[in-house]
Amino acid sequence: MLLCALRAERIKRRHAPVFLAFFVLPLFPAVLGTANYLANLSVLDDTWYSLWTQHTLFASTFFLPALLGVFCAWQWRIEQAGHNLNAFLTMPVPVGTLYLSKLIPAAGMACLVQAVTGALFVLSGFLAGIREPAPPELFGWLLCGAMGGTAVCAVQLYVSLALRSFAVPVAIALVGGIAGLMLMSRGVGMVFPYSLLCLGMRANNPNMEIDVLQLALACAAYTLLFSILSVHRLKKQDAGGE
Repeated sequence: MLLCALRAERIKRRHAPVFLAFFVLPLFPAVLGTANYLANLSVLDDTWYSLWTQHTLFASTFFLPALLGVFCAWQWRIEQAGHNLNAFLTMPVPVGTLYLSKLIPAAGMACLVQAVTGALFVLSGFLAGIREPAPPELFGWLLCGAMGGTAVCAVQLYVSLALRSFAVPVAIALVGGIAGLMLMSRGVGMVFPYSLLCLGMRANNPNMEIDVLQLALACAAYTLLFSILSVHRLKKQDAGGE
């Protein structure tokens, strides 16, 4: 049943222009970060690790949270147009399964954007003249970033469902990313979902040591919490909408 719901969602997303954003927007932090790295070589002298600080400073704070917010808002926007939500909720499929058909693609997009970020990082490094091998920690940074991104998606799916808006949830994601960096810098990032993306990617500090198990549990907890809230809200939704 879940596979059928996922296929239905894939049909809805077919030829959707929102996918272009996942390949275009990561270019901005890559270009800005590389330019900043090249302009400050006298200070940023730790090659790949210094370049990573510049890439993630922009990406995990501004671009990636907003990008995931756009995708989550767009997923619910399809259902909230016209009477689509009524048809969506009256499908002979459990509400939890319907919700998973939204969360799983969002988590997939979180993984995709990390893969694109990693590829652009390596490409930028070679274009910037770094000839050393890419850092062995890169896969771990991207994997933990994907976990944090999934938690952000769960939050954004609930926000987009509750607010029935497109622009406002995206703005919340952008503000959340900035707040997440601030809280992470104060050592309390684990208590805020948007900080988990920064923590996972080791934003602006690739030498940061974190408890990966604790991060994974925090990501799972936020994902589960906001998934439960979203499913509960869908169950309370009547045929005419709230």
